[in-house]
Amino acid sequence: MDPRPTPARKGAERRRRDPAELLDAARAGDRVATGRLLSLVERGGPDAREVGRLTFPAGSSPGQVIGVTGAPGAGKSTLTDRIITLLRAEGGRVGVLAVDPSSPFSGGAILGDRIRMQGHALDDGVFIRSMASRGHQGGLALAAPAAVRVLAAIGMETVIIETVGVGQVEVEIAGEADTTIVVVNPGWGDTIQASKAGLLEVADVFVVNKADRPGAAETQRDLEGMLDMNTAMGEWRPPVVLTSAAGHPIGQSASQSASQSASQSDGAEELLAAVASHRGYLSASGELAKRRGRRLVAELERVIEASLHQRVAAVREGTGGTAIRESLLRGDVDIHDAAARMLELSGI
Repeated sequence: MDPRPTPARKGAERRRRDPAELLDAARAGDRVATGRLLSLVERGGPDAREVGRLTFPAGSSPGQVIGVTGAPGAGKSTLTDRIITLLRAEGGRVGVLAVDPSSPFSGGAILGDRIRMQGHALDDGVFIRSMASRGHQGGLALAAPAAVRVLAAIGMETVIIETVGVGQVEVEIAGEADTTIVVVNPGWGDTIQASKAGLLEVADVFVVNKADRPGAAETQRDLEGMLDMNTAMGEWRPPVVLTSAAGHPIGQSASQSASQSASQSDGAEELLAAVASHRGYLSASGELAKRRGRRLVAELERVIEASLHQRVAAVREGTGGTAIRESLLRGDVDIHDAAARMLELSGI
């Protein structure tokens, strides 16, 4: 049997990778095509740029972008699952990006996210994708907003960006949202961690999750106190919402909750109301357009930086770059002259 691909197979393979055809298929409900579009975005390169050109005019952002961040184990994925359920009950279509900047092979967190949201796996109105940096020049800081635009272009009215931790990259990615939810658990440790990680600055809504455990009210009070001392806070004061994403009524243990009335809340609806309130503030104040504009300009700068880095790296590894490095090591030129020559060779 001839192992070489036939012209028909080559054509089918091109169609599977062609961004325009993938986008048409994704808009028609082809989930595999949506996944392939997001894979192209993650990998970067010419195909990613083509996806960007196709999706940008379709509407740069969905109706709302919600960021969910906080320490590992805070219950972010379970909380996200509850948010999806409530949004779907209202008829909205939801895309979820579970972002893991640490490794393209970080199966534990990625698998965990999908298990906790598996109730939505067969729902055509929900698309869940785990993302990691898979070679994109500029990393997830560029891939994440491009992925949001892909989901917006296929009709997702809400996109939720969930990050796995509270490092600098995670905080930056959560900052790509219109409304950023910061999740902590009962206990001072998470509150201090939130302060150190700079989450006080990015939070639009605070959530004390697992509020069926002791110490939730104290953590809520502590966060309110930290907000009281925040002199840099603008017109919007982030509310602090108590939730129990596992479904236990707030203030009740798991064993106690079995006998409680269904009218007792787990806080998820209150959280969604707080998000809606923030959205109303953004729209009424004009801050939504300003915030999205700032993000777009910041993304432009990152794209430029990534492109320049790529051009300089190509020169640095070439013959001209090698000669400049050798001159630097011999002391024939100083560091600034060497950099200037390298940039000149790069055409910058």
